[in-house]
Amino acid sequence: MSKKKMSGSYRDNLLKRNEDAKMVRKIAAVIIISLLLILIIGGISGYLYINSALQPVDPDSNEDVDIEIPIGSSTSDIASQLENHGLIKDDMVFTFYTKFKNVTEFQAGNYTFSPSMGIGELIEALQKGKMMEEPVYSVTIPEGKTIEEIAGIYANVLPFSEDEFLEKVNDRDYIETLISTYPNVLTDDILNPEIRTPLEGYLFAATYEYYSEDPTIETVVNRMVEKAVNVVTPYLDEIAAQDLSVHEALTMASLVEKEASSDEQRRKIAGLFYNRLDEGIALQTDPTVLYALGEHKDKVLMEDLEIESPYNTYHVTSLPVGPISNFSETSLTATVQPEDSDYLYFLHDEEGNIHYSETNEEHNQLKEKYIK
Repeated sequence: MSKKKMSGSYRDNLLKRNEDAKMVRKIAAVIIISLLLILIIGGISGYLYINSALQPVDPDSNEDVDIEIPIGSSTSDIASQLENHGLIKDDMVFTFYTKFKNVTEFQAGNYTFSPSMGIGELIEALQKGKMMEEPVYSVTIPEGKTIEEIAGIYANVLPFSEDEFLEKVNDRDYIETLISTYPNVLTDDILNPEIRTPLEGYLFAATYEYYSEDPTIETVVNRMVEKAVNVVTPYLDEIAAQDLSVHEALTMASLVEKEASSDEQRRKIAGLFYNRLDEGIALQTDPTVLYALGEHKDKVLMEDLEIESPYNTYHVTSLPVGPISNFSETSLTATVQPEDSDYLYFLHDEEGNIHYSETNEEHNQLKEKYIK
């Protein structure tokens, strides 16, 4: 065989080996990336599943569930009982949670629980051996309330002060923990330094029952935020379709809540507000002035309209910097499903009716007719 042929064959073999090595490296890279993706996706899925399993099975449930914990029951036995009775979502998560928190010494006995109870409440009751046939506290938070008003309602019923409640809902570290827990609804928007209280608008209006004699402020706030998240989450696609962030949607919902009292009114007001925003016209809604002032007044004066605040919609031509109260689900529905119209103005008469108009001239005529 000639030296020339041997040299060509050697180069061919060398090239083939190089190609094979490249292919092996590509395959190895694909395998490594795939494994990393599996680990990342698995980790995220696991975190979301565990976080969900730690929440109440049904926060709105009023059902009473009787359960017997026999003497000598292990933590896993109790966890199985709780899951079988629909009181927790996953017995394994409950068991690992109690070990992580170093919870021991559950009490045997007959209990009455509710699917609305969180794992913390269940654990506390089982440790104290408390037979809870009915809640210790039942607190109703109406729609359209500010956080300061909510703090006052709780302080009149639960064993903590209004100031303690307000301190907690303004604690940045605590707020950041909530944001990391509910990132789809709570975002860094609420940390804007111009916002008076980060969680304003995020404490949902509902009746809350507490089975502990001394519920913590975190327990109270967590339940209210979780309720808000559960209500808002089904609307996320519709919120995006309106080209709004969640924060903007909840801000709009709070304005609609303060200005309207029926489903029909809410949809019309929402549509009208969008029309004004599209035209670059200030919303000029009086509840934002009162929120900027930080006080309740029966009548807003002309001088009040001059207050320079990112909440005052006579001062800014956009939405306020954040919600001015909590809201009902119907106000959120109106926010994402507004009524289409050409209205740009509205006013309330003394009987609570709302009158709409398309032009300022019509609006002024309605003022002369209905405002005295």
